[in-house]
Amino acid sequence: MTKSGTTKMARTTKPLTNTEVKQAKPKDKVYTLSDGGGLQLRVKPNGSKLWLLDYLRPYTKKRTSLSLGSYPAVTLALARTKRDAAKDLLVNDIDPQEHRDETARKNEIANSNTLEYIAAQWLIIKRSTVSEGHAQDTWRSLEKHISPNLGKLPIHKVTAIKAIEAIKPIAARGSLETVKRLCQRLNEIMLYSVNTGLITANPLTGINKAFQNPVKKHLPTLKPEQLRDLMVTLPVASIKMTTRCLIEWQLHTMVRPSEAAGTRWDEIDLKQALWQIPAERMKKKQAHTVPLTPQSLALLELMQPISGKSPFVFPSDRHFHKHINASTANVALKRMGFGGQLVAHGLLSLASTTLNEQGFDGDIVEAALAHMGDNEVRNAYNRSEYISRRTPMMRWWSEHIERAATGNMSLTGTKSLSLIGAIGLAL
Repeated sequence: MTKSGTTKMARTTKPLTNTEVKQAKPKDKVYTLSDGGGLQLRVKPNGSKLWLLDYLRPYTKKRTSLSLGSYPAVTLALARTKRDAAKDLLVNDIDPQEHRDETARKNEIANSNTLEYIAAQWLIIKRSTVSEGHAQDTWRSLEKHISPNLGKLPIHKVTAIKAIEAIKPIAARGSLETVKRLCQRLNEIMLYSVNTGLITANPLTGINKAFQNPVKKHLPTLKPEQLRDLMVTLPVASIKMTTRCLIEWQLHTMVRPSEAAGTRWDEIDLKQALWQIPAERMKKKQAHTVPLTPQSLALLELMQPISGKSPFVFPSDRHFHKHINASTANVALKRMGFGGQLVAHGLLSLASTTLNEQGFDGDIVEAALAHMGDNEVRNAYNRSEYISRRTPMMRWWSEHIERAATGNMSLTGTKSLSLIGAIGLAL
């Protein structure tokens, strides 16, 4: 009550109308029109109109203003909605300006985390568990089939529908193995994104169900009784000596094509007759030791004058300090008439089938092929104590190859070419 007995009323702000906002004219100086609740329309001399929210910062209680956008892009109704949202934050002691900046920062980061960028980060981790050749093949497939349509898309905007649409043309061509691998790789990338906090869930789970399953095809290989056909053909084939030695080396040592092609002289221990393949060159990223038989050592002796000055036992023709291409053996086998019957990787199957048929311990055969099981203790046993048990098996296998080639100039056999004659053939 006042002295006069009248009640003093709290000052209230009359809300603006759309007409008042629209017809607000510029003046010589900036002025504001209040709508209530801290919402103001600032009118500048140039005629521009800006919505502002006047408020006190939480904790510091310092007065400041927050821009809510320009009129007419932001209407009176929208400005009021933005004001109410900001005031809801203030009730919870959240500064609306800081909230806006943090949201913008997160959006910027999210939009810069494209599928292509995240795939590259994922592959860095993936490289620790696969061979370099596999890693390169993985990246090439993503670049070719995924990047053109999805590469620049932020990871949080990648959906099952978009991924399926990108893969459909590949499925239409009948490349179902490629489809299967792409689905697997995309799922791994999305799981990496979940585990690193970029997204909350993997949206691509089950996209492989949108496509037919590929019919599993075994790599072409020879039957055990057909080994003689290979050993008869190899000495007279129109291929270079290095290629011929490479094929026999892979056959005797029972390794994968890429491991054979990349054989380095510094991996060979002639005194112990062992080939120590480092983990980074193996498919499963586990170091592998191969007992070398007299026949395998004979191949190294044959290659010494050809490649002794190269880091690699089987160097490239064009680049002596690089190794021969892993696909060279496949090309040679096709030229020899084994197209559709045998590929280089099939040499492992040929060895495995033969040794198992001969009654050798299956665990010893698997260890020789560097096949890893799920049991880590057993794997450790494979890598160490199995060496002594693998050695006689490897010797039997090399002698078996030699017998298949008897009388047909096997490079390693007792009736083989002399060292000088073999080098002459290569020139």
